[in-house]
Amino acid sequence: MDRLIKVKAFKYAIITVFWLGVWQLAASLIDSPLMLPSPVDTVKALVALLGDKVLYMSAGMTLLRVIAGFLCGMLVGTALGVLCVLSDFVNALLRPIRSIITSTPVTSFIILVLLWLTASATPVFIAFLMVMPIFWTNVYEGISNTDKQLVEMGRVFGLSKMRMLRDIYIPSMLPYFVSACSTGLGFAWKSGVAAEVIAASANSIGGKLYESKLYLETPDLFAWTAVVILLSVVLERLLMRLIKGIRIWK
Repeated sequence: MDRLIKVKAFKYAIITVFWLGVWQLAASLIDSPLMLPSPVDTVKALVALLGDKVLYMSAGMTLLRVIAGFLCGMLVGTALGVLCVLSDFVNALLRPIRSIITSTPVTSFIILVLLWLTASATPVFIAFLMVMPIFWTNVYEGISNTDKQLVEMGRVFGLSKMRMLRDIYIPSMLPYFVSACSTGLGFAWKSGVAAEVIAASANSIGGKLYESKLYLETPDLFAWTAVVILLSVVLERLLMRLIKGIRIWK
């Protein structure tokens, strides 16, 4: 087991060194920190950010907005998925809305929403809007694909609606729901930060990305981008651990 872990760590180290070398080579060939800063310049900018309280304030506000949008999208999308299973008419009535949301570029929604909401509220609504159809679709598919024989067996044995829900429908839907959580969080994070950039939201990672681009501080731009990537990975892993913990507890 230890040998396997060491081999895996060595493999990832080699891959990391390779791509850092490619990045360094490209930066040396371009020879313009304004166009492409080197890994060293980016690390220096990142270390400087880590010592600045602005980073933690901005990251905190962005996390708050993204998580709020994600949770609202999860709740509304799950409710709509269940509702559409219960009523074919409602499913047919609301299907065009879901198609419009999923096919429209997020940038278009951001610009439109900025006409109605503040720069601080826009990222929350955009994250919600991107997450909702993911849960909507997955919950609908999860319930619709429940084994019909299990459902029939539950009816034959006279299981109550609550027992049918707990023992048959929820276990069938759970893998779809977990997939929606993983995919939805990624969409919420990317769309929320994008909304902050376009809205130039105060005290946010997106706002700092916009400022870095505006003032041509490319190393800072790369450093803030690294923060976005790291937080995205941490968020997803925490969510998966939480889901796994809930399933084990059950």
